[in-house]
Amino acid sequence: MMAHRYGRRIAALGLLVSAIALASPAGSKPRAATRAPAMSVDARARAIVAGMTLEQKVGQMTQPSILAITPDEVRRYYIGSILNGGGGWPNKNKHSTVADWRALASQYRQASLSTDMKVRVPVVWGTDAVHGHNNIFGATLFPQNIGLGAAHDPALVRRIGRATAAQVRATGIQWAFAPTLAVVQNPRWGRTYESYSSDPREVEAYAQAMVDGLQGTLGSSTSVLATAKHFLGDGGTWHGIDQGETRTSMANLVATHGAGYRGAIRSNVQTAMISYSSFTDTATGKAWGKMSANRALVTGLLRDKMGFDGLVVSDWNAIGQVPGCTDWHCPAAINAGIDLMMVSDEWKKFIESTIADVKSGAIPMSRIDDAARRIIAVKLRAGLFDEKPGPGAEVMNSPAVEALAREAVRKSVVLLKNDRGVLPLRPGGRILVVGRGADSLPLQTGGWSLTWQGDQTDNRDYPNAHTLLAALRQQLGAQAVDYSVDGTGVDPRRYSAIVNVAAENPYAEMKGDVVFPAPFAHTARYPQDLAALERVSGKGVPVVTLLFSGRPVPVNDLINRSDAFVAAFLPGTEGEGLTDLLLAPRGGRSRFDFTGRLSFDWPAGPCLPQSGGVQFRRGYGLSLASRTSLGQLPVAPIPVECPADSR
Repeated sequence: MMAHRYGRRIAALGLLVSAIALASPAGSKPRAATRAPAMSVDARARAIVAGMTLEQKVGQMTQPSILAITPDEVRRYYIGSILNGGGGWPNKNKHSTVADWRALASQYRQASLSTDMKVRVPVVWGTDAVHGHNNIFGATLFPQNIGLGAAHDPALVRRIGRATAAQVRATGIQWAFAPTLAVVQNPRWGRTYESYSSDPREVEAYAQAMVDGLQGTLGSSTSVLATAKHFLGDGGTWHGIDQGETRTSMANLVATHGAGYRGAIRSNVQTAMISYSSFTDTATGKAWGKMSANRALVTGLLRDKMGFDGLVVSDWNAIGQVPGCTDWHCPAAINAGIDLMMVSDEWKKFIESTIADVKSGAIPMSRIDDAARRIIAVKLRAGLFDEKPGPGAEVMNSPAVEALAREAVRKSVVLLKNDRGVLPLRPGGRILVVGRGADSLPLQTGGWSLTWQGDQTDNRDYPNAHTLLAALRQQLGAQAVDYSVDGTGVDPRRYSAIVNVAAENPYAEMKGDVVFPAPFAHTARYPQDLAALERVSGKGVPVVTLLFSGRPVPVNDLINRSDAFVAAFLPGTEGEGLTDLLLAPRGGRSRFDFTGRLSFDWPAGPCLPQSGGVQFRRGYGLSLASRTSLGQLPVAPIPVECPADSR
């Protein structure tokens, strides 16, 4: 037995020497005699881990927020990863420049390469770049995922992934917490707009395309690590409650909600994030509890059966929701297979308690070794040990990226009504623009835009963007476009057409839920939008209404008061993509057509389709050549409370 242990130590030492040579920090000279170019990434990672102390391994498993850690603390505690959430900016300044972001990233990286580790392991920075590099002041923002799903164009999504990766690398960051692969079943959920579709096949195709776009060629200067999130079933919670309980059979959980992960793994996704949600198997009645402690799914399904070989990261303080755990202490989550803990603020307590758990036997040392190995292997595959400089700041809003975003807007909006061929609007005459959403970039971009919820911002926070109003004035001339936010004090008969923009307020997770049993109809939550439309409709002037929303919502009352109706979802910063479709060029013919088709069923009644029916099925959408006359749609009274949803 002693001889066997001695032999294993000698073998491990040999691997360690080779790894030191192959993964040396900048400035050191590898020993020629120990270079082994053919050595696999896994073997190199194992060798590095073999030379690490317990404190160094646990440090690699720790991911604090940039708001809670200094570069020197990264060095002292051997931190493996940092993140910025929505609202986490360098110097706490939401107008931080690309140079500010890059400087902070450089400080963190240099700190991680200044430790006393035998092999110095670079830190990796993760960020929620979910529709472009959306935390960065001045960046071009793409349509949110629900709109991209309506485009039914995986190739477009891949190109957006490539552009987003370049934006992220320009700031010195190497990891994007995207794409969200939820297959949303209940649009009450406040993250519905982060889902491409309710069709698992569509989500699977988009997952493959977006991961391929973000990661590109791993190790290149325009590649970032992608994240398949949130594993598993986050889009299927009962009543659409954020971080709630997914009630379905195990077979359906895997077939429906696992679809995106199959696509992402085909594209070699390197990281996966675990959901806040719980799972109850309706076929057996078994309550599996929080996903963060579900070893059968995290290790058994994701890794062993689906073949995922990257690192698994928790969501923001999610481990604290596991019974018996806190935000900073959860051996059950580590034992379930989570490698990297997003312990945003209490990260020092996490390190201390995890080391104590290993020493007490609550967490096996083998699990710590496995987690550290996976983290380091991903860093090796991503080329972080010899990182190449990213592109310059111009990629944040270059003409090419703005053109791509504008194209994405054109392809992602859906024409629901166009009675009497009102669209496109012909040149000549004056246009009256009405509605809260017409001149509001926060309403046009939605959540995860500069701030977490997308609120606490105004148009000045988007210096390179165009609202729909600005785009109309740019195309038609300021003198040809008047604006009234609520339609009061104007005579609609003075105009050749009216463009009305209704909108949801921006929101993200938790705050965006329409909590059951509240009615789901848009007018129930935003009666001012109906009031503004009523002031200008029915006056003999054609009315075109656009809706900025993060989900399909009942709007039959708005549709009935409009000659044309466009589901624009959350198009991002390039409002000109909307005018490309709304306006006919001077020649009289339209250059572009409406090609978007719904990726979710659109409800008819004031609640959900289960109680009020479906007005437009998934796949519905008109082109300009369509001659369908929608006419008057049924409008049911808005109840005080909705009947129970069936999902």
